[in-house]
Amino acid sequence: MDTLTIINSQNFELVLKLIAALFLGMSLGVERAIAGKTAGMRTYGLVTMGATLFVVIGVISSGGYDSATGLSESTRLTANIISGIGFIGAGLMMVSGSKMSGVTTAAGIWVSAGIGMAVGYGLYVVAVTVTVLVLFVFTGLWYVENHLKTLTHTDHEE
Repeated sequence: MDTLTIINSQNFELVLKLIAALFLGMSLGVERAIAGKTAGMRTYGLVTMGATLFVVIGVISSGGYDSATGLSESTRLTANIISGIGFIGAGLMMVSGSKMSGVTTAAGIWVSAGIGMAVGYGLYVVAVTVTVLVLFVFTGLWYVENHLKTLTHTDHEE
């Protein structure tokens, strides 16, 4: 196998997909790490990149991106990614007395897998848009929630 066989346009595109997924996931993880949550840059980056990897493997092993069969057969693998990420998310949630924590982080992990799947299928605009929306949820809505808690004089984080 020579170097030109390894570095062809299809392999280059696949590597770029993995890198893009990694960076989109890491961008979500930065906010989670700053917020002191259990999952950070590494976790989000790995989940997003892993979901992309599994989609790429599924599509290629089923006939490729140019094949209708390849795209339709890969949906079974996509469904299993969603189930597997649910397992990881469940491990992030904790119950202490009557309080449950880690739900937002688990939901973020679930969505980051979706971002990775979007990258794997080549839906880059969707992946970037969802990443921006998730960052808004993580940061913007955090301020809204805190303001509402102040207005109602309740603290649900004790």
